[in-house]
Amino acid sequence: MDPAILRAQAHRVLRDATIPELPKHYSGKVRDNYDLPDGRRVIIATDRLSAFDRILCAVPFKGQVLTQTARHWFEHTRDICPNHVLEYPDPNVVIGQRLDILPVEIVVRGYLAGTTGTSILTLYKAGQREMYGMRLPDGMRDNQRLPAPVITPTSKAFDGGHDEPLTPAEILERGLLTAAQWEQLSHYALSLFARGQAMAAERGLILADTKYEFGTDPDGRIVLADEIHTPDSSRYWKAATYEARFEAGGKPESFDKDFVRSWVAARCDPYNDPIPEIPEGMLIDTAAVYVEAFETITGQAFTPDTEGATVLERIRGRLAPLFRAA
Repeated sequence: MDPAILRAQAHRVLRDATIPELPKHYSGKVRDNYDLPDGRRVIIATDRLSAFDRILCAVPFKGQVLTQTARHWFEHTRDICPNHVLEYPDPNVVIGQRLDILPVEIVVRGYLAGTTGTSILTLYKAGQREMYGMRLPDGMRDNQRLPAPVITPTSKAFDGGHDEPLTPAEILERGLLTAAQWEQLSHYALSLFARGQAMAAERGLILADTKYEFGTDPDGRIVLADEIHTPDSSRYWKAATYEARFEAGGKPESFDKDFVRSWVAARCDPYNDPIPEIPEGMLIDTAAVYVEAFETITGQAFTPDTEGATVLERIRGRLAPLFRAA
């Protein structure tokens, strides 16, 4: 995407997607959701950027990038497990089947990486060797590849609290999932991650880690929800420079949200302190990173949808037929 076009359209930011004509509004960290009476859920991806369990800023075109990147992956993984997608009425919007979200967030990691309080690198550097029901050896280095991908589940904090690490035994002991559900989720997660790593490698990328969210439909079937393998839910590195940077002790080249997250973490305690104002130039640079991520991951050119006076006006127009159904 031409940087000049990106700068010219940088004012088109969707911070809030409140639509009073749609029922049962729930605003998450990044998405605004509406539940229709017929069991469908309208999910609008805003441009909000979330990390450290809070909103940091809004990045132009981020919502479109996330929705369309997830669309790419949903379409390439539907043979592995069912997903919630029904239709895409707008580049920022997916209409999906409403699910009962399972209370465990599934994170799959292929490398010793991360910056959050629940990441294996954070825990490892704090001296922990036993975590998530596994034991890691001494002497591992930042961003080192693990012997095999591992699942690091966390509690799903529906009330806005912090996610907490879980072991498989704790999941079963607390009754969060049944043994059959845990087995199915584990199979789905590792299979999705393997597909993601293989397809990413074809695009010159390393899929280092990712998170999945699953729910159950009215028949009790486990269905993939939310998003999949997007720059927000995943850590991507550029494969061509990984080895040299790792050997030199440097950080891998990436275009995930560490771009902003690292900037914030270097200037405050992001879990407790006020977030410093993020410069406009960084927001535009971050938008360019998201666009680059979309184009690299999918192999498609990014075409911003600039219809309507604002992003919200465009979305309202395309969802207007649902107002009568609501």
